[in-house]
Amino acid sequence: MKAVPPVAPDAGALPGEAHAHIPPHTPEAEAPAGISRRGLLTYALSAPVLTVAAGFAAPREAEAALPLTPPDTVDFFDLGDAVTLTSLSTMPLVRLSVGKNGRVAFELPRAESGQGISTALAMMIAEELDVPLNMVDVTLSDARPELLVNQLTGGSTTIRSFAGVLPLMAAQARARLLEAAARQWGLSASSLNTANGYVLATDGRKAAYATLTLAASLIPAPLNVAPKSVSQYRVVGKAAGRIDALDIVTGRKQFTLDIPVPNAKPTMVRRPPTILGTVVRVNNLGTVKAMPGVIGVCVLPGGGAIVPIPPGVAVMAETFGQAWDAVNALDVTWGAGTIDGESNASITAKLKASVPALGVPPVSIPLLGSVTIDAEFEMAPLSHAALETDCAIVDVKRDANGNAVFCEIWAGMQTPIAAAQSVAIDLGLPPTAVKAHVIPSGGSFGRRLFWDPVQQAAQVSKALGYPCKLMYHRADDMRHGRMRPPQYHRVRATTALGQVALFDHRIASPRLDGRHGFGDLVTAAAGAMPSVFQQTPGNLGVEEFLFKTMVSSPYNFGVSNKLLLPAPIIMNTASYRSVHIQPTRMCEEIMVDELAKALGKDPVAFRLEFLRSPRAIACLKAVAATGQWGKVMPKGFAQGIAVHQETRSYTACLVEIDARPAIAGTGPALVTKAVIAIDVGKPINLSGIDAQVQGALAESISIVLSSGLHVQNGLPLEGSFSQYHFSRNRHYPKDVKVIIMPPNGEAIGGLGEVGLSASSAAIANAYGRATGIKPRKFPLFFPVDFTPFPPGKLPTRPMLPLPA
Repeated sequence: MKAVPPVAPDAGALPGEAHAHIPPHTPEAEAPAGISRRGLLTYALSAPVLTVAAGFAAPREAEAALPLTPPDTVDFFDLGDAVTLTSLSTMPLVRLSVGKNGRVAFELPRAESGQGISTALAMMIAEELDVPLNMVDVTLSDARPELLVNQLTGGSTTIRSFAGVLPLMAAQARARLLEAAARQWGLSASSLNTANGYVLATDGRKAAYATLTLAASLIPAPLNVAPKSVSQYRVVGKAAGRIDALDIVTGRKQFTLDIPVPNAKPTMVRRPPTILGTVVRVNNLGTVKAMPGVIGVCVLPGGGAIVPIPPGVAVMAETFGQAWDAVNALDVTWGAGTIDGESNASITAKLKASVPALGVPPVSIPLLGSVTIDAEFEMAPLSHAALETDCAIVDVKRDANGNAVFCEIWAGMQTPIAAAQSVAIDLGLPPTAVKAHVIPSGGSFGRRLFWDPVQQAAQVSKALGYPCKLMYHRADDMRHGRMRPPQYHRVRATTALGQVALFDHRIASPRLDGRHGFGDLVTAAAGAMPSVFQQTPGNLGVEEFLFKTMVSSPYNFGVSNKLLLPAPIIMNTASYRSVHIQPTRMCEEIMVDELAKALGKDPVAFRLEFLRSPRAIACLKAVAATGQWGKVMPKGFAQGIAVHQETRSYTACLVEIDARPAIAGTGPALVTKAVIAIDVGKPINLSGIDAQVQGALAESISIVLSSGLHVQNGLPLEGSFSQYHFSRNRHYPKDVKVIIMPPNGEAIGGLGEVGLSASSAAIANAYGRATGIKPRKFPLFFPVDFTPFPPGKLPTRPMLPLPA
């Protein structure tokens, strides 16, 4: 499963058309009447088992698709542009230095949660400074309020934000080292060169960076330095292993709960039997306090500066096992939550009722190219299911009267400035009295935009007087952690004379919490105004902004309307990888397949008629050629294909699926093969791109085929990985090819999220082709095949044998 180079263009192919050989004298090589040989898509390969799908022909060159009206906001300005522009003013405060040991240190004001941004940025630095990659140290910056909005991690914006400034910073540092050596040797800096952490003279003299750093620090940064051109790259654009890989596999890498904070005490929380239920009273407080190892018990208070402190009763103990036992022993009287009695079905019914009807559909006349397709889609809520559950360590120092005087935080945080500043308000401290350390986390993709565990740990530490090491149990993480909310989509597509004239897409969902803002207290507070309401006008504005600056269609589909309708249903929600994009675009790609079928056209040829970008077209052609689109497959098997654009990047995916388990009702369908092409403009780390794309494929397999939360009586049933059916190794195809498109002169695009939509849509389309069933409800295989843990309790702690 390795990345493969893009398919080489054929000398006789259309510009950007992927090459595939068809032997002479085959039926596929004969151009149908009325279509030029140049216009025929020659994707069938020479193997005799392959055939060209019916209608798989190029778009008619004389006809242009109706332009997208109005154009997508994203065409002109997207979230990445917003984050890049707002970060620029404080970029001079970002720290890059060459130490006396010759090592390069970069303090990254973002969160690393496995997405590989540390490695990609280290490669940029190594490239410009001419040092080996293993001489670059990337650490995560503490919360730095002076950076304002320049410490938000999200929206696949990190590399885009730093692409224009970090190479320049490194190039300036290199120029200062050159000038320092030049002054020392009495030479011109232009006559010197650098390599492997040394400045080199033509006469053979060399000086290690370590010997030049002091002198270089006294030289002003030059203003006329330019970073290297792509043709000079020796590091960027190649494959590199993660700079923290060895630490990860040897166990040296520290995550939050590994941090050796002196006297930090394990803490767990008894949570309500329904989402956002309230604590009325604890009925056996004395009994639980007397249990072995228990240090203290406290009811989490209400309030919260930006978002409410999650409700529950916390138990601090000498070990997590003792805390777990005590949590389950608590007898709590609970008050009502926000969705008591609700289920997936009842929530979906409310969402459906909130979407305006589409009206009477036009009459369909397929022979005249007039077709109207109406469809409704439902998505179950999803758990982020990060390997590392939510956790935090917080030490609140108190004075003799028990008042907080200082707070120190260790946690994985995507918005550390807002987290630290809001906790300061909660504790009654000035902002300068809170120090927040950003710790690498084991997965996130939106979950750690909020600081829920930090809020709780701060309150427990203040109440009980010890540093609090708080950990969510997996059941808490899935049931009471933030989730991608359930969604309902109503879509209508209408064609006229073979053109898509109207595409109307309406989406209803419980509000997506966006009160983290841009990661600072000002924009977070704006999103939370007025704070007495959970469904705030400010939060609605944030959600609509995210939707308008992230969701985009790659097609010219005439008059197009995408309408987001957040519903006032109060649940624990947060951005999930690709936010609103993945479900919206998956629905659109399913509709594209169904439009093609209704008009008697091949899905690839139909897409090629309407795609707006040559980059999207190139990705589609690459996967269709490499994946042998249109080949004959046995009954119960099928191919599926889809295209996507997001964060200035483009991707296409072809999958093959074995739907026999789904047809038999014995399990989810299996993806057996995938070919994915991705164009990020200027690739940095080929290995990192491959890993991200394959990770997105694994997630797509999960959320399309088997993963979701069953909300029942106001609480998800799922409480473990044995119940939440995320894909296992056996569900991942052995045959995966990732085609990384070469640099094309475009700016760097996003990566972390763009891979999800095309792969999920391709899986859904393959399922529809293999089974003949239109995919409408996700996940497609969604049984309750487990016994849920009792609401409001953790599972019984396994009793481990005592050591001999």
